[in-house]
Amino acid sequence: MKQYETMYIIKSSLDDAAKAALVEELHAIITNHGGKIDNVEDWGLREFAYEIDGMTKGYYVVTTYTIDTDGLNEFKRLLGINADVVRSMTINTEEKAGK
Repeated sequence: MKQYETMYIIKSSLDDAAKAALVEELHAIITNHGGKIDNVEDWGLREFAYEIDGMTKGYYVVTTYTIDTDGLNEFKRLLGINADVVRSMTINTEEKAGK
């Protein structure tokens, strides 16, 4: 299993309860596939550098986790099709650290 970091942006139109439920649902994908959440950083509401689908703001969340390749692929797939996730980016933190 390898360590990854994913930053994703949630629509700003969601209320706090819906945002928290979505984050929990997304992180459950990782744990349900045998992964482990190492760290979650809520960066809060931020303005975009440019407009995305008519939106100018979004909630940023950065999650560091350990998971196998199959679980990672499923997590990325479900992030990509979730209508409340505006954008996401995943990096392998082991490669970044030179491990």
